Amino acid sequence: MARKRQHIRDHSAEANLFARRCAIALLIVVGMLGVVVSNLYSLQISQFEDYQTRSNGNRIKVLPVAPNRGLIYDKNGILLAENRPVFSLEVIPEQIDDLATTIADLSALMNISQEDQDDFFSTLKSQRRFKPVALKTQLSEQEVAKFSAHQHQYPGVSIEARLSRYYPYGDTLTHILGYVAKINKTDLQKIVEAGQEANYAATHDIGKLGIEKFHEDLLHGEVGYQQVEVNSQGRIIRTLDVDPPVPGKDIVLNIDLQLQMAVQKTLEDQRGTVVVSDPHTGGVLAMYSNPSYDPNLFVHGISRANYAALLNSPDRPLINRATQGQYPPASTIKPHLALVGLDSQTIDRGYTINDTGRFRLPNVSHVWRDWKRWGHGKVDVSKAIEVSCDTFYYDLAYKLGIDKISAAMTDFGFGDYTGIDLYEESDGNMPSRGWKRARFNQPWYIGDTIPVGIGQSFWTATPVQLNQSINTLINRGTRYVPQLLHGYMQDNGDVIAEPPKTLRPFLVQQDKNWDIVLKAMWKVVNGEEGTARHAFDDVPYVSAGKTGTAQLFSIGQNESYEEDEVAEHLRDNAMYVGFAPFEDPEVSVTVVIENAGGGSSNAAPVARQVMDYYFENISATDFPDTDDQAQDAAP
Repeated sequence: MARKRQHIRDHSAEANLFARRCAIALLIVVGMLGVVVSNLYSLQISQFEDYQTRSNGNRIKVLPVAPNRGLIYDKNGILLAENRPVFSLEVIPEQIDDLATTIADLSALMNISQEDQDDFFSTLKSQRRFKPVALKTQLSEQEVAKFSAHQHQYPGVSIEARLSRYYPYGDTLTHILGYVAKINKTDLQKIVEAGQEANYAATHDIGKLGIEKFHEDLLHGEVGYQQVEVNSQGRIIRTLDVDPPVPGKDIVLNIDLQLQMAVQKTLEDQRGTVVVSDPHTGGVLAMYSNPSYDPNLFVHGISRANYAALLNSPDRPLINRATQGQYPPASTIKPHLALVGLDSQTIDRGYTINDTGRFRLPNVSHVWRDWKRWGHGKVDVSKAIEVSCDTFYYDLAYKLGIDKISAAMTDFGFGDYTGIDLYEESDGNMPSRGWKRARFNQPWYIGDTIPVGIGQSFWTATPVQLNQSINTLINRGTRYVPQLLHGYMQDNGDVIAEPPKTLRPFLVQQDKNWDIVLKAMWKVVNGEEGTARHAFDDVPYVSAGKTGTAQLFSIGQNESYEEDEVAEHLRDNAMYVGFAPFEDPEVSVTVVIENAGGGSSNAAPVARQVMDYYFENISATDFPDTDDQAQDAAP
């Protein structure tokens, strides 16, 4: 067997190989250290500000702070709309893994109704998931304590305390104040379109109706911000900086709460409305629509049952009858038409007719009847207003024609918005040839003009329009915009008053025509045959006015109106417009009572009660004098 050859080791070569390997390993280590040092340099020096910002973004949050909503006062400083603290259970969907299970568990723990759960998920559809959504509002102290004991089990759920709107006088002021409620998808879209999204970042409610909506820009305020430090669980540790919100402005209305409550009481359970204003400024002192409802129901979300009851009520409590109710003005506009007839010289002061209770057009068989079946005999323009003679105004309307009537009454403001600071307003309808052609594709017939002479036919007006037109008569052509807002408060408590707003005046050629019409309205209340004389017996003030009875359906030629045989919703509306004192008016009153019958026996007594209360209890000088721009109203 051959022996293996023995190799002699080359120690020098091995040493060189080891040295080379060590050098390579050292180079690799140095290279890796270089990479580490390079990364450390990049993190600690080159990108320090970027990573610090990211770190602070996890540690520091900027949170919007909602401003406190401005308060609303009446003219005497009585608080009408306030902010009260409430607790609500709120959920941030983004921070919850299984939202449905969490809501179910919370509902069992906190006794949350199915309706509240449905509302939550409905709101969630239009809300960003990182924003809190209220699951239950108006928590009691016991409910707050109960959840606090279990809060650790529900990350992303918390109890938040905030100020919420409250209306201490309930249904007394609903149609004036309106209400605030949760911001919905439609509201959010309008906010975004107006470029106000940032200013509503932390706001939950917004004005929905009435003053709350119309003067939202004054009442809302400006959002603030606070920087807070949070821990890894998102809980706030401390506040670093605060940019406080600017609260909304406190506003003062022309409304007198005590007068408003008196007006509410006079209407009792009757459907209708009363508007009371200062004729020399247009300031609305009281405006009540009956029936009403409690606006507090809407602040935290009204139940479906309650809303359905309001919506389906035959009495229509959701409608503001003062600004949205459209009624034939009836005989309340006879003074206006008399003024137009006199000023256009269609008639003069001495013009008379012999009223037999019937009016016919030449060569027409149709008969228009006076409310007094046997007529009023010899009647001039003054007596026609005093006794409310229909036949005189049939004749006057025939002589004037629809074109003159429509143009003049449009100048008085009929068929147009008054400009009152409420979005909930109708414009009524002032008929004309063009309107009938557009509406019915029919020509205007002379027979259409005759009932317009007594405020019937296609003519409709809102009570606030009627009140504005009476103020125009009082002011001899000066037209004021009805105003609910008197002004807003500064920080020192001073009130910055809104000046009265005027519209294009109603011009007449001869001032004496104002005297004729206004003195005739005095006779309505004080004359021997005045239609409102019985309603104003033995009053300590001198007033003037005009009654009206609005017929809601046509009566056949040989038929008579029997109230007991007519369905209630078809019975006549009772109406009255008036002012006092006669020589220097302080207040004007408009009353409309639905389906109540005659204006002289039903609406005028209500107006008398309102005026009695005004002159017995209400001072007309609570505000600084703003009458400098007003004309002397004495006729």
